[in-house]
Amino acid sequence: MTPTFEWRGSFENAEVNALHAEAFEHPLRDDNWRGQVLKHSLGWVCARSGGDLIGFVNVVSDGCIHAFILDPIVATNCRGQGVGTELIARAAAGARSLGCEWLHVDFDDHLRAFYFEACGFVPTNAGLIKLR
Repeated sequence: MTPTFEWRGSFENAEVNALHAEAFEHPLRDDNWRGQVLKHSLGWVCARSGGDLIGFVNVVSDGCIHAFILDPIVATNCRGQGVGTELIARAAAGARSLGCEWLHVDFDDHLRAFYFEACGFVPTNAGLIKLR
């Protein structure tokens, strides 16, 4: 079945929590994703197949020209099929349509090929401080 993608698509907290736990290999939590994205996000993209949530990405902004990718997740049985690449493309299009000029992402080293080759990001200098 061909996945569908929707900018600011509807979702239930339980399905994002389940997908997040699977993708990041942590215990299931009861996070209020809906409340978080409605309060803090520029937008998000939902990917579905047969009604099931198979991908999700959150896009936050500085309120000006910068947007940031957070929590891109794809169901493990759907990886390698272009779902993640399309999530990022839709996130970029959504941020662009709202006036953002830059889309930022940070990631673990094993995802370099995905972000640089498949999604078109370019390497930049960045910094990070671990707060906890």
